[in-house]
Amino acid sequence: MIRPSQAIRLIHINLVLLRHGLDEVILATHLLRPLRFLLYLSPWFWFRGELPPYPVRIRLVLEDLGPIFVKFGQILSTRRDLLPDDLAVELAKLQDRVPPFPGAEARALIEKAWEKPIEAELDDFNETPLASASIAQVHSARLKDGRDVVVKVLRPRIEKTIRRDIGLLYVVADLAQRYWKDGRRLRPVAVVAEYEKTIFDELDLQREAANASVLRRNFLVSEAIYIPEVHWNLTRPNVMVMERIYGTPVSDVKALKAQGISMRLLGERGVEIFFTQLFRDNFFHADMHPGNIFVESSGRYIAVDFGIVGSLTAEDQRYLAENLLAFFDRDYRRVAELHVASGWVPPTTSVVELESAIRTVSEPIFEKPLAEISFGSFLLRLFQTARRFNMEIQPQLVLLQKTLLNIEGLGRQLYPELDLWTTAKPFMERWMKDQVGPKAFLARARKNLGPASEQLPELPLLAYRVLDALDRRDLTIRWRSAELDRLRMETRVHRAQMLASVGGGTLILSATGLLVFGPGQILSVALAKMLAVGFYIAGGLLLTMNWR
Repeated sequence: MIRPSQAIRLIHINLVLLRHGLDEVILATHLLRPLRFLLYLSPWFWFRGELPPYPVRIRLVLEDLGPIFVKFGQILSTRRDLLPDDLAVELAKLQDRVPPFPGAEARALIEKAWEKPIEAELDDFNETPLASASIAQVHSARLKDGRDVVVKVLRPRIEKTIRRDIGLLYVVADLAQRYWKDGRRLRPVAVVAEYEKTIFDELDLQREAANASVLRRNFLVSEAIYIPEVHWNLTRPNVMVMERIYGTPVSDVKALKAQGISMRLLGERGVEIFFTQLFRDNFFHADMHPGNIFVESSGRYIAVDFGIVGSLTAEDQRYLAENLLAFFDRDYRRVAELHVASGWVPPTTSVVELESAIRTVSEPIFEKPLAEISFGSFLLRLFQTARRFNMEIQPQLVLLQKTLLNIEGLGRQLYPELDLWTTAKPFMERWMKDQVGPKAFLARARKNLGPASEQLPELPLLAYRVLDALDRRDLTIRWRSAELDRLRMETRVHRAQMLASVGGGTLILSATGLLVFGPGQILSVALAKMLAVGFYIAGGLLLTMNWR
């Protein structure tokens, strides 16, 4: 049910659409489609002049509708798996710049959050903001000890504004999903839900401060990137205080060259920073556009604005690295198998068909010189191909793709000859070696040693009780597994493998008992039972396999 306030806002949206010549969007809805003929009877339709391209008109509409719609368009521009390329490129031009709210109001919000006058904590506070965006604005200030800081404060009543416009976006998305011919494919309701989570996360500045602290700790001694310090004693959910940084905007290539900074070094460092965040730390800055990156005179990057970060599961991290390395080797069969094994596509997917589709996308790309291949665009094409096989793009993978496109675009802007593939491959090979080599084995062993050592003293008594109950025929196992029921319907080979695993596990249990109990009286009683039962079960299972 649309509330009156939403109805008024919806009328305003339609007027904006008409003003920018997007009447076809309105008349494409199920309810108004029968009235489409009226459009061609209107004189203004024939005499309104030439209109800008469709994607440009969409961008202009979002800019006119206000900051929440601008931010929605920015996030939508990263979903190139859903949008046409020309529309995604145009939406990426949306600028999150809005008129500032009064500095006196910002002061009042800060003092309310701190429950004290600003002068109690700051020697200076500039009421003219350094920057103003849809969610918050930033003011320069100075602490009592003389250090320069910036104070970020949320816009007043911003949550109410966001809730109103998010509610309206849901209404529009629901109508589109029901009545627009591409609605089901593009899943607008799911896109709005993803946007809702992202934007409400950005409303908590303590969350952003925590993100900044983690990144700062990860790169505390780095010569490649610097993360400003958060002043936690002055940070609240709607106010964040952070060290002020000074540097040259990374987009000002002319100024960077004038300082004698190596463009090649900057380009390669950007790639290394990204892959370090992704594979070493599994925690990456997911909003690394040029407006959030500066460069010191030494050539070290400085990052700001940590409202959006990304992280992968350990499984996704491993599969992503293996996928990329398989692509480097043009092993498309392995890529297809990894997509199925990772759960990125349904388990019923034909590996042969997926391999063929991936080869079709990849081979033309690899015919180009490596320096001309866009890593981010290649990943995008891969996701678009996998969508045909019902691949559900996970939010963390979308963030990864968006960040990679930003990093690659930035790197090529600084150093057009940047070969991202060659820069990235050794990094991933080292990471994979660390994951599967002796070092990784020892690391996992150390990690599991604590929990295992806590349980080890209990094992002899527990084993004795189980065997004693078994000897007295007082042991009952009640277990039913839907997965096991499914496996019973599999082929004989699968059943044989399962049974062999159980038999092998029994033999291992028997050997473990020998190590735990040692020789002596216990060996002759408890361990003898364990060994006898173990070999009896294993032998029975092997006979069963032979019979089948």
